[in-house]
Amino acid sequence: MSKLKEKLLLLSADILAVNLALLFVLWIRYEGGHWEYLHHLWHLYSGGKGAVSFSFALRAYLGPSGVLSLYWVALFAFYGLYRSWRARSRLDEGIAVAKVVTVGVVVLFLATLDLSHPFPSAKVAMLAYWGGLLVLVGGGRLGIRSFQRHLLIKGIGRRRAVIVGSGERGRTLLEDLRKYPALGYEVVGFVRGPGDPPEEVVEGTSVLGTIEELPEVVRRHCVEEVLLAPSSELKRRVPDIISACDGLPVTFSAVPDIYDIISGYVRTNQIYGLPLIELLPDFMPPWERAAKRALDIAVSVAVLLGGAPLWLLIAIVIKLESKGPVFYLQERVGKDGRIFWMYKFRSMIRDAEKYTGPVWATEDDPRITKVGRVLRKLRLDEVP
Repeated sequence: MSKLKEKLLLLSADILAVNLALLFVLWIRYEGGHWEYLHHLWHLYSGGKGAVSFSFALRAYLGPSGVLSLYWVALFAFYGLYRSWRARSRLDEGIAVAKVVTVGVVVLFLATLDLSHPFPSAKVAMLAYWGGLLVLVGGGRLGIRSFQRHLLIKGIGRRRAVIVGSGERGRTLLEDLRKYPALGYEVVGFVRGPGDPPEEVVEGTSVLGTIEELPEVVRRHCVEEVLLAPSSELKRRVPDIISACDGLPVTFSAVPDIYDIISGYVRTNQIYGLPLIELLPDFMPPWERAAKRALDIAVSVAVLLGGAPLWLLIAIVIKLESKGPVFYLQERVGKDGRIFWMYKFRSMIRDAEKYTGPVWATEDDPRITKVGRVLRKLRLDEVP
């Protein structure tokens, strides 16, 4: 099963579980017949006539269900419950779910607490909600994980992997992987490193190429994960190996003793069941990148709009002091080597680099204008 399908399955199960937990609480309140908030809703919508029915309770539930689903999914994602299940055992995941559910229920309790209503009523409702979430979310995830492991042991849904390093360390890693079929690796072959024996078959598994051919091996054999088991001679090449596969839909894992080589270069998680370390070149998962991007845009728009009078004043002063455009365009290299154009308030005379080329400006650079000197000192030239 691919990571995307795995996450979608977990997401669907979680949304179903949190909604069933809310229905469970409403059912208890409906059966009790004397829960104050349902009577309050009934008086609000029907003028207090008639008895409370479960259909009414269901309509009352439909309103907050979408918001609550979004709340719980965001909370689960924030605490890393949608990361690869290989990073934790089922027991560890159960404990993690219990912690997150407890935190989430406490937050909801404090956010919805109404001091004008009897306190015991809210406590009983939240306690029932907490218990329902533990059973339904935890049970749903346990069922999915157990079913996944059953399929993987049967050879269904395994991730295609290659082992980099066909020496003794690679052989040992292959033997360990064969002992743990529930980890879900289908080793399609080895990739030979410098100093490895020139064998074409290792432990019944083919050697598919050298490390220089790794990107092509990944593409040709539809590899999803690269397992690094390098000799001491290959250790210094690990960052280059990862960089060579940049842009390919492949992840990396390695034996623990190379962690010190790439410390600070990647984030690590201990993989359950094996002495392997999962290497994550991107420190931020997709949802964090999206949140950061949204925050960057929001702050930028707020600064540009909020400071519009100041930016207009700066533009006027630049035009009055010297001829030329208000903005200076400069080519920069951004994330993943992407080229982009950066806009700055012009702080030098027009065509300052025409004869000197792009050189670093000095403190007493005669090309810098009087206004530009102030802008540079206050870092206002880089605001656009």
